[in-house]
Amino acid sequence: MNNEEFRSYAHQVVDWMADYLENIRDYPVLPDIQPGALVDRLPAAAPEQGERMDEILKDFERSIVPALTHWNHPRFLAYFAISGSHPGILGEMLSGVLNVNGMLWKSCPALTELEQVTLSWLRQWMGLGPEFFGIIYDTASIATMHAIAAAREMADPEARTRGNSGHLTMYTSEHSHSSIEKGGITLGIGQDNVRKIPVDGAFRMQAGVLREMMTADRHAGKKPFCVVATVGTTSTSSIDPVPAIAAIAEEFGAWLHIDAAYGGAAAVVPELRYILDGAERAQSLVVNPHKWLFTPIDLSAFYTTRPDILRRAFSLVPEYLKTAEDPRALNYMDYGVQLGRRFRALKLWFVMRHYGHEGIAEMIRSHITYAQKLAGLIRSDPDFEVAAPTPFSLVCFRYRGSDEDNKALLDKINASGRAFLSHTVLNGRHALRLAIGNFATTWEDIEEVWELIKQSARNAP
Repeated sequence: MNNEEFRSYAHQVVDWMADYLENIRDYPVLPDIQPGALVDRLPAAAPEQGERMDEILKDFERSIVPALTHWNHPRFLAYFAISGSHPGILGEMLSGVLNVNGMLWKSCPALTELEQVTLSWLRQWMGLGPEFFGIIYDTASIATMHAIAAAREMADPEARTRGNSGHLTMYTSEHSHSSIEKGGITLGIGQDNVRKIPVDGAFRMQAGVLREMMTADRHAGKKPFCVVATVGTTSTSSIDPVPAIAAIAEEFGAWLHIDAAYGGAAAVVPELRYILDGAERAQSLVVNPHKWLFTPIDLSAFYTTRPDILRRAFSLVPEYLKTAEDPRALNYMDYGVQLGRRFRALKLWFVMRHYGHEGIAEMIRSHITYAQKLAGLIRSDPDFEVAAPTPFSLVCFRYRGSDEDNKALLDKINASGRAFLSHTVLNGRHALRLAIGNFATTWEDIEEVWELIKQSARNAP
């Protein structure tokens, strides 16, 4: 492909992208497709000779688009709705064409230093102090695994060479994300050494039970080494009592990690900064700009007050990667498993500059307002009930029927193609989850989905 062909096709692709974002409500959020349909539609072997880009783009429209779940749809309301905004998409495009690798400062100074700058900006927006060192990983699952590894390094430095001794125990809420337990599995801590703390009526970790469990483990010869609190739990977006948890972690000398992958973004709103009260006492925290800061997936911002321990846990530099020492030349490869690193900070920089602090805060405010209004509508309807508190932009609710009725209702809503919701189980009962997070979602979208929900419930067999 010569440069003129590239220019022509690039214009076609950008035109398609703009049309897609402009007309995205015309697409069904979920595809009407059976498992294996796309595999059966595509050739079983790659072409021997190259094919024209015209044909590739046609096949993208004919085969790939009909099989998409449209995560960037304003009525994608499942899981935690993510959102790739226009400026973020432009940054992602430029990252692709530059194709740089930021393993060392020397391998791409712009990547390394822009990452430092953008994470410093975000840290300030969330009200975190300059003692927090920032690094970008792909997802919160990987960020949390690094936090657990650093906690292990602090508690048992010999584990790096000797391996795990089996006496370390870690603690998290029974409503925390599965990646926390998975991180313990990956690092050899073992599921048997992951303690899941029960929650209160608002689905928040019970700090008193945490202290009891840590005390019992210490008396049994175990070493409590890591506590993970959550600001915005996956099922309900509840906020664990971080100040109380921080005091207990300090009492036992344990590393405190805060999973604020979803909820942390709300701290960008000045009047909501209190949600991170106690975070200044944590050793690490993660927030995902690709969840609620309108940045294309993937980008997870990890902060730690102990970068020395994180580096000690992971630094392993072969001769061919050794460079001259300079106090300002940061080599991010020393702070994690990953060697090769994409230019993820570029798209976040685009987003933060385009919208500014006020613009992003206003979008988050709007989403929380929509969620509160929807929760009010649900409470006023005799056929429905709110199933959990609504501190952010996630609404958990139930149809006043059996679990099977609620499962059937969810299936019916999603099969319509007009919206996509997900579910959870709270206090043993099936509940629906509606998460607002797309930059293009309007109150009219939420009203339309609420009417769809009521209509689907009324017309249930």
